[in-house]
Amino acid sequence: MGTSQDSKSYKVVTYGCQMNVHDSERLSGLLEDAGYVKADQEGDPDLVVFNTCAVRENADNKLYGNLGQLAPAKTRNKSMQIAVGGCLAQKDRDTIVRRAPWVDVVFGTHNIGHLPALLERARIEQQAQVEILESLETFPSTLPTRRESAYAAWVAISVGCNNTCTFCIVPALRGKEEDRRPGDVLAEIEALVGEGVIEVTLLGQNVNAYGSDLGDREAFSKLLRAAGQIEGLERIRFTSPHPRDFTDDVIAAMAETPNVMHQLHMPLQSGSDTVLKAMRRSYRQDRFLGIIRKVREAMPDAAISTDIIVGFPGETEEDFEQTMHVVREARFTNAFTFQYSKRPGTPAAEMDGQIPKAVVQDRYNRLIALQEEISWEENKKQVGRVLEVLVAEGEGKKDDRTDRLSGRAPDNRLVHFTRPTEPVRPGDTVTVEITYAAPHHLLAEGPTLAVRRTRAGDAWEKRQGLPAAKPAGVMLGLPTIGVPAALPVVTGCGD
Repeated sequence: MGTSQDSKSYKVVTYGCQMNVHDSERLSGLLEDAGYVKADQEGDPDLVVFNTCAVRENADNKLYGNLGQLAPAKTRNKSMQIAVGGCLAQKDRDTIVRRAPWVDVVFGTHNIGHLPALLERARIEQQAQVEILESLETFPSTLPTRRESAYAAWVAISVGCNNTCTFCIVPALRGKEEDRRPGDVLAEIEALVGEGVIEVTLLGQNVNAYGSDLGDREAFSKLLRAAGQIEGLERIRFTSPHPRDFTDDVIAAMAETPNVMHQLHMPLQSGSDTVLKAMRRSYRQDRFLGIIRKVREAMPDAAISTDIIVGFPGETEEDFEQTMHVVREARFTNAFTFQYSKRPGTPAAEMDGQIPKAVVQDRYNRLIALQEEISWEENKKQVGRVLEVLVAEGEGKKDDRTDRLSGRAPDNRLVHFTRPTEPVRPGDTVTVEITYAAPHHLLAEGPTLAVRRTRAGDAWEKRQGLPAAKPAGVMLGLPTIGVPAALPVVTGCGD
């Protein structure tokens, strides 16, 4: 229910990749600009927006299941509205209204700025509004935003993708790559830093292809270096790159720019040259491992993660063993592994040689077991290290029960640490010594060595409506390069 007669409450439900998370922040900003307020946990919101993904398996079943659950609420509250946007909306269009006639608005990936107007039109005309544009009308970053975090932010540097991977439908739904001007990107980052943000993640469907639309092959490395000069910006990350476009100038920029984190998500997908060719991935095993080697030579402490698809059509046991070989050689900190499933509208869905489910499951289990072993071994190397950790919000599910707090190390590893005796806020940093390692997190069970209150913590406190605490007289810990909260790792759909 709305919070007053004049304001209506809204809820945005997000599926899929980082670009969708970023788009949802824009949708929330648009709605609040139009007078909506974010719904609390109780009661039915006046508006529910589903920002959908067409890449994940059974994405449509999940959407229609959730829409079905909302039908009784729509019956109870005739003025309630439901909107569906994102990649699945771009793909399915009129199908959504046909299968769920209680939906009020369907909009695509290219016209999220139209949502408030479409909702008003649906309310006046009392019929569903379906608007799908074929090309981007307004770059999303020009729209109002309601950021989910006070201390860390996504910054889109491009939209769309020029690759033609046979398993991926994203280019058809997001369009060709369009790059933002570097000055616009840097201006947005500076504005965010002015609001208290101390970490940004540069975002693109193929982030390191940035510059192809601008005619500058080194535009991405130049952007990293320029962002590194912004005073008050403590951490810079980016996701997701493509091995084809990952050049030596980018590695140098990462190594030589102090506030660019030594963390890299580099999608492999398969270690087999034969499968990579069938996937239409424009690199081979040697090229991929060469990139990993160069990154480690320049940044020995780099934490590298990846995406892997198991059971792509035609994959033989020998092909799968090549993937296992790359995993052993690359020693990823962690890997996001997927069992191949048909994505309607992709070339791979029509390929011969679809692998039986039992075979895919067996290979998947073996890959998971190997990667878990490597992740644990790599994390054990962190024991005894002293790290500055950005205190995060909502990262530790057991924090209340264990009297711990959680945050991210500079290389994005999740760290749970003993709650300090002095108050700390999300966005502040703590210096701790790692005492234990698990495959997916680190523990710092001893006393906190230092606490650093930050502008980001002040921004978080202000967002909570709390009175700002007086800063401590003398701060210990690392004085310059700090620690913002890490954003959740969500695999990109167009990598």
